[in-house]
Amino acid sequence: MFRHTIPIGRFFGIVVDLDYSWFLIIGLLTWILAVSYYPTEFPGWSGAEYWLIGGITAVLLFVSVLLHEFGHSLVAMSYGIRVPRITLFLFGGVSQIAAEPESAAAEFWIAIAGPAVSFLLALIFWELRPLVAGLPALLAMTKYMALLNFVLGLFNLIPGFPLDGGRVFQAIVWGITRSFQRATLVAATTGRFFGFAFIFLGVWQALGGNFFNGLWIAFIGWFIESAAGSQLQQQLLKGILSGHKVAEVMNRDFEPVASGLTLQDLVDTHVLAHGRRYFIVQDGDGSAGMVTLSDIKRVPRSAWPTSHLDEIMVPPAKLISIPADAEVWTALEKMGRDGVNQLPVVSNGKIAGVLTREDLLHYLGVLQMIRS
Repeated sequence: MFRHTIPIGRFFGIVVDLDYSWFLIIGLLTWILAVSYYPTEFPGWSGAEYWLIGGITAVLLFVSVLLHEFGHSLVAMSYGIRVPRITLFLFGGVSQIAAEPESAAAEFWIAIAGPAVSFLLALIFWELRPLVAGLPALLAMTKYMALLNFVLGLFNLIPGFPLDGGRVFQAIVWGITRSFQRATLVAATTGRFFGFAFIFLGVWQALGGNFFNGLWIAFIGWFIESAAGSQLQQQLLKGILSGHKVAEVMNRDFEPVASGLTLQDLVDTHVLAHGRRYFIVQDGDGSAGMVTLSDIKRVPRSAWPTSHLDEIMVPPAKLISIPADAEVWTALEKMGRDGVNQLPVVSNGKIAGVLTREDLLHYLGVLQMIRS
């Protein structure tokens, strides 16, 4: 599968990825610093110095963003919440926190940890100034990093999703109302307000002649509004699916295939003829495993006539699966988090059914029709 990110390492058990958009913003930021900011604020350097300090500053900014995200992640892990991944992208970074916090207090401390790290970094860079006072380039970079981290922390405290301040606000409303859903709706609505405000401000600046800065502010506003709107839709969807179990949605009516079947026979008989994308493999006394189209495509086509399903199938114990009594919303989150289109439902070591995205969409349509 085509990846949109490049893994750069694992720290504290968390995989760190670079989205391809990161290279765009790192290049753009280096260019702005090298041809605009540093020449204006610190004239008299050589062109090479401007580009070198600009590049180092841009990289340090994203190191600061990464530390900001580690602030969230490490506090989340202290509450027993798994954080498998941090991704750096166009607008900064995002921590993939695997579950919602169980209390308003946990939500508050996880959310506030990121800005707290940014303010701490701003203080550290500011206090480093006397140590590099004799080196103009390093002094300039130190001052700029102090300013950037301060602005990063301050910007993230805006009280609306998807910013950290929105989650702090959510935690406060959650603590007052005792309702996580209501708190999320309030914070997401506030996030949309700030998103539209940024768009208006950006357009105003662009029309006033400050086109580049105005366009960038409007773009940030669009991002905030879109993310907040998605959060609202997610909460509405969660409300519709609340209380419904996987057992109500999963498909039990599947035709198993024999473990001795070759891949070529499977493709000719089942994939091309019926368009099926997953197969439950049977070995006599029950389901022995599962095979998907992705598993088949990993095998060279020349080997399909001689390769059998029992050689590539994934046994139930190693499958990304879901229990039948799990919430449907939990299954939907798991699909998105693990990047799968179907989840086998395993019971007593056997595959009892399969839950697919198509099943979920159909079931959601039925629920919406009944509600309306």
